[in-house]
Amino acid sequence: MSAKVKLFVLAALIGSNACAMEFPYFVQDPLSARPKILDTENALGCKEDVLSAPAANEPLTLAAAVDMAMCNNPQVDHAWAVIKQQAGALGEARAAYLPVLSATLGKLSSTTRFPDGDSPDTAFKRKTKYASFNWRLYDFGSRSANLASANHMVAAALASHEAAIQKTMNAVVLAYFEAMTAQANVKTLSQAADLAQRVLQIAQRREAMGANSVNDTLQATASAAKGQLAMVRAQGEANKVMAVLVNAMGLPAETVIKLPDESTVVSKTPVLDLAFFLTEAKQKHPEIVAAREQEAASKARVDALMAEGLPTLDYSHSYYQNSAPGQAPTSIRSNVKSANLTLTVPLFEGFVRTYKVRGAQAQSEQSQAQLQDTQARVLTDVVKAHAVAQSAFDNLQASLRLFTAWEAAMQSTEKRYEKGAADMIELLSVQNELLSARQERIKSLADWRSARLQLLAIAGVFDKKDLD
Repeated sequence: MSAKVKLFVLAALIGSNACAMEFPYFVQDPLSARPKILDTENALGCKEDVLSAPAANEPLTLAAAVDMAMCNNPQVDHAWAVIKQQAGALGEARAAYLPVLSATLGKLSSTTRFPDGDSPDTAFKRKTKYASFNWRLYDFGSRSANLASANHMVAAALASHEAAIQKTMNAVVLAYFEAMTAQANVKTLSQAADLAQRVLQIAQRREAMGANSVNDTLQATASAAKGQLAMVRAQGEANKVMAVLVNAMGLPAETVIKLPDESTVVSKTPVLDLAFFLTEAKQKHPEIVAAREQEAASKARVDALMAEGLPTLDYSHSYYQNSAPGQAPTSIRSNVKSANLTLTVPLFEGFVRTYKVRGAQAQSEQSQAQLQDTQARVLTDVVKAHAVAQSAFDNLQASLRLFTAWEAAMQSTEKRYEKGAADMIELLSVQNELLSARQERIKSLADWRSARLQLLAIAGVFDKKDLD
């Protein structure tokens, strides 16, 4: 095979008909239009060990739950695909600055017969070669405006992907802490049931010694039964909340997961000022960033449409061997070269350009309104989240004081009852208050952790290390 034929074959392979084939990276993205994030397997570099559920005997951390949720969420996958789509559009916009080279090879065998025998038959074979080089030398900003629009759309797609991750994270964080709270509530009610059982045993001993009435023992028995019933109900609620968490992580409904024990160690650092979160949200929140980039892209699209109606200057160079495109080869060998410089001036398009520009301007106005609406909504969410986080922090401190006080009261009342200095009604009352204080403490812990993370996410300052 000659060098020229090899060159034509290579050009054909690199053409659009070879898109489904696997090529080296420099051929897949020769204009570097793909964002670096696309070089990973997906949004988080998810692999099978992340996509599947953890071992049943290993506690599921919040970080692992978030990873699984984001790796299994179809909205995150959709946003990931949009990045690829916009990267392709960016590549097209960059490619508009480059020349276009095309080549065609042909081979023809021709035989002419004369049935009457007046002339001898003629036959010849010809190889035809066509090559053309076209390059737009200048326009009035159409390509640059399209390129700017494509760049903004890629940035918007990246921001939308971050927004999808944020929404998924918010959902799984909320479900995780609700499950942790439900699990801790079961543990608390189990402890309360044990305490009620211990009080019942004390009452039975005192009745056997003649220091108690039968009524005290009956009240203690009813309290113990009530405690068992509350624990069973709490277990059912925990199973339901756990199913919500499994669904939020995108795992099969039958998946069984284990959560770590509730930790009582929390940060004593108060919530930062609201002004800090508002400033960060305006600058970094992915939904605001995406809306801002979409607005800029729509403005660039208006410029591109206006520029497309202006003159263009193109250069073309062609080479034909034995025939021109669309013509039959002749028996005479020929080589034709041509070079053209073409100035195209649109004179009248039937007002199509006018209405296209007006439509793009209206779309730009919509994008601007969408930006304002998104910013107002996000900042309102930040204010609400900050208030919730501040309230959760205050409740956390108050719940600790409440729990400490009733725990001490229970220890004192239990000792007094054993010595006959307190009656059963007082003991059961303190026991119920201690249970309420424990439940309030558990809820306050979960509310604080959830509110803190949601505030960071809503303000756009969330980092993976914040899950620890």
